[in-house]
Amino acid sequence: MYNYQSDTTQFLNEFLTKHPEEAQAQIEHRGMLWDVQLNPEDETNFAAARLPKKGYTYLTE
Repeated sequence: MYNYQSDTTQFLNEFLTKHPEEAQAQIEHRGMLWDVQLNPEDETNFAAARLPKKGYTYLTE
């Protein structure tokens, strides 16, 4: 198994080691984008608006 790390990965690991408060901020900011609770009414509307998919995408008929 190789233990290669890119320059970018090494930089980020070193940065987070020197600035541990950034790791906590990273977790908090992640929640703003990915851990969002959707409104159940919106979810129902999204499901109702979904169009049926054709069986074969490249069929021109």
